[in-house]
Amino acid sequence: MSEEGKYLNREAWTNRRKPKYIKKEKSSSFFVHESSFVDENVEIGDGTKIWHFSHILSDTTIGKNCSFGQNCVVGGNVKVGDGVKVQNNVSIYEGVEIEENVFLGPSMVFTNVINPRAFIQRKEEFKKTLLKKGCSIGANATIVCGVTIGEYALIGSGAVVNRAVKPYALMVGVPARQIGWVGVSGNTLKFNSDNIAIDSDGKKYVIIDENLKEIIR
Repeated sequence: MSEEGKYLNREAWTNRRKPKYIKKEKSSSFFVHESSFVDENVEIGDGTKIWHFSHILSDTTIGKNCSFGQNCVVGGNVKVGDGVKVQNNVSIYEGVEIEENVFLGPSMVFTNVINPRAFIQRKEEFKKTLLKKGCSIGANATIVCGVTIGEYALIGSGAVVNRAVKPYALMVGVPARQIGWVGVSGNTLKFNSDNIAIDSDGKKYVIIDENLKEIIR
């Protein structure tokens, strides 16, 4: 490699650091920190903020009012719903779909291949992982590809999820196991003799056939 190819001068470095992003709608208003990169063919919703040292790859769609912390990678070909909060050091790979109001704790991990090898290309084998609306993933948790995490489920810090998670389920451990139920608020629910729980926000829930249902009147 030539000496010129080894090093970047100040002007080249400045140009390299300039973020690139495409606004599909002229009225769109979002924030991208100058240290982050957004590739072409990316759609970002109003009110979304992308902080330091992050990279949004091509063909990714991000909803409104989302937040991405420091050192996040998203895409390509990833869809993120409205109101999603992504903490520092999270990579969202192709094959992952995230619905609205999902929380991803710091340094949680997704995978997209069951049996990776450095010397074998398996891009055609990416498995779909779906996070349903309102669920929360704790810090340092790992989500093994190919699973669905139900609405408002809560995955404890450090858990390893390798199978489908029911809506409202509280999961902890390695591998993750269900130890209870949570409400929309995220609080652990306590049930009476009729299997009915009343959360602090007034919402009522009942267990029917080993699944939690909200009682709506």
